[in-house]
Amino acid sequence: MFKLMKTEGTARRGELATVHGTVQTPAFQNVATAGAIKGAVSAEDLRSVCKTQILLCNTYHLHVRPGDDVVRAMGGLHKFTGWEGPILTDSGGFQVFSLASLNKIKEEGVWFQSHVDGRKLFIGPEESMRIQSNLGSTIAMAFDECVENPAEYSYAKESCARTTRWLVRCQEEMKRLNALPDTLNPQQLLFGINQGCTYADLRRDHMKEIADLDLDGYAIGGLAVGEPKEVMYEMISEVEPFAPQDKIRYLMGVGTPGNILEAVSRGVDLFDCVMPTRNARHGQIYTWEGIRNLNNARYATDASPLDPQCGCPTCQKYSRAYIRHLLRAGEMLGMRLCVIHNLYFYNTLMERIREELDAGTFTAFHDKYVDLLDTRI
Repeated sequence: MFKLMKTEGTARRGELATVHGTVQTPAFQNVATAGAIKGAVSAEDLRSVCKTQILLCNTYHLHVRPGDDVVRAMGGLHKFTGWEGPILTDSGGFQVFSLASLNKIKEEGVWFQSHVDGRKLFIGPEESMRIQSNLGSTIAMAFDECVENPAEYSYAKESCARTTRWLVRCQEEMKRLNALPDTLNPQQLLFGINQGCTYADLRRDHMKEIADLDLDGYAIGGLAVGEPKEVMYEMISEVEPFAPQDKIRYLMGVGTPGNILEAVSRGVDLFDCVMPTRNARHGQIYTWEGIRNLNNARYATDASPLDPQCGCPTCQKYSRAYIRHLLRAGEMLGMRLCVIHNLYFYNTLMERIREELDAGTFTAFHDKYVDLLDTRI
């Protein structure tokens, strides 16, 4: 499934082969929370314009609305959304645990209230696997406990043990589901999640434990939740030596272009974040010169494209002044044009990273852009 093709230091160049297509890595997952990219960007746009390889959809939100049973009845996420490439679904754990005042954690799983209508719901390892099986995604994430940072050491250690127990249950349930005759995707992959807050020994020990389970891929969770970026980088480097070399590594919820470059240099293959689409809708534009805020008055009569170095349709046809006007007028077109640009930029960045790794020049590329791309213009 995962083929490691080349390394430069701890940076890795590879590819992940799945039943829905092959993903060239390092790669960025475009986040389609409820089955769509916010900003009126269609599956066809993602294919033909944004260079998208893989989508991430949200298990919790799709379970609550329209219901995973509805998605299954429609033939699964691929038919439902019109996206034919690989799709990763998260476990729903992050959303469940973020409803801190609404949940009750037990060994069997978590009781919580729906944010939509207040219904009392339950998700545990088996339920998460069944929901994701109904969605028919390419990759399912194991159900884990997401602990708030900072956390007491004793609780973080206990949570890691619970996450491992839940992971074993996820693995057993997925094996059962994939063997059923009516399963939408009997080749669904399972990724486990490394936890341990910002405690280096817990991170290392937990990665060693879950590596023994021989999963399809391994994620690092519970980071990029408010801790300094230097601490996040330290945790990545702590677990990297213990993550299986022949399996894909996924850093969840990250991040800025600079974060991605730094994490790639530390051995990460796969990323996701709502940042490029969310920020685009508010006029924050990622460029090869740094981050541009279109809300600034200086752009009111600026006829330049968002990024002179960008080849996306937005930059080829529209000016900063016009797009700024659309955003200030509340026109959906403004958000759509900005989202298309940011996704194109992120996916082009990943394309450049792969090209630099292929050429053996990634370190120089990293050093040139790791700070520049996160600098506000």
